[in-house]
Amino acid sequence: MTTTTTSMNPNTLGTLGVQALKDMDRSRLERGKMLDRAGYGPQQTPSTILHTEPGLRLRRFGPDDSDGPAVLLVPAPIKRAYIWDLTPEVSVVRRWLERGYRVYQAEWVPVHDAGDGADEGAAQGAAQRADFGLAHYGDRLLSACQKAIEADSGEARMVIAGHSLGGVLAAIYSCMHPERVAATILLESPLHFEPATCCFNRLVQATPHARDIADSFNHVPGAFLNMMSAIAEPHAFQWERIMDRTLSMFDPVALSTHMRVERWTHDEFPMPGRLFTDIVESLYRNDDFMQGRLMINGRSIGPQDLHAPLASVVDPRSKVIPLQAVVPFNQAAASSHKLVLEYEGDIGVNLQHVGVLVGRNAHARIWPAIFAWLETTVK
Repeated sequence: MTTTTTSMNPNTLGTLGVQALKDMDRSRLERGKMLDRAGYGPQQTPSTILHTEPGLRLRRFGPDDSDGPAVLLVPAPIKRAYIWDLTPEVSVVRRWLERGYRVYQAEWVPVHDAGDGADEGAAQGAAQRADFGLAHYGDRLLSACQKAIEADSGEARMVIAGHSLGGVLAAIYSCMHPERVAATILLESPLHFEPATCCFNRLVQATPHARDIADSFNHVPGAFLNMMSAIAEPHAFQWERIMDRTLSMFDPVALSTHMRVERWTHDEFPMPGRLFTDIVESLYRNDDFMQGRLMINGRSIGPQDLHAPLASVVDPRSKVIPLQAVVPFNQAAASSHKLVLEYEGDIGVNLQHVGVLVGRNAHARIWPAIFAWLETTVK
């Protein structure tokens, strides 16, 4: 752990180290574009941008005249949202459309991406000022999505579904605004952090306060987050991916999905320093959400504030998001209608953590079970 601790110390990063990590982000984006040119880009469902503001685009999929219930999909605030809509065969967006829902997606973007035609220097300056945290993403920006969805659909309530850290944001919103949420679906979302089971615990405990690290970067590069993830859990973030590619060689469909996910893993953007700090300190180090003391815009929230029907999907094999990170929160939630589904993995998903979104087994078993549960719980 000595090497890991040193590498995380902001005093050892220096100007050159910070710049090198930012350059790695640019290099990864270029490799992603190469995979695009090789034919491994996403095959996305047509959509309309319904609302934009700094840090956010809200997309609407499907026909304008749909009269089904509204669902808001919430991706993690690190990489691009199209992992929910990778190809027609493994598109969560299309599964919702097939069930008659009005489908909307919160798309997190760097601030300088949101202002089309803006002066580059002014846009970069805006990005520096927009240091968004959990309260911005989980409350203010999702509230903006809800208002735009209500204006578009006439629906005062919506189903909200989030994956990974996007599920944390969805859970925060559900706790803050229960009257606006018809059901909450959390897909491998870490909500409880026990030292004995959290793979990131030793790394977090060995670091200084996350604000010191964030201040070294302002916006924390994706390359830095990837490096820390690989140190914390090399099996999931390195060896499983190699094994998946090997197994996919015998299945052209699986190999195509694997390579499209590979392209997606390179399509990342920096995390705002405040969000990085909130995640590391309030969630991972202090377990504030599970303990009912997560402060969001002056209000302390926890599982006792989540009243909507709650479905949680967990991978029992995962060391990144283990059962203990998900099930206790589900059990403690105030909802009277709860569901826990176990996802058992796929070949061809590259990262098992995104398998619930792009895996054939997930689309054959997990998503039909979610829709069947919604039909019996959401009135």
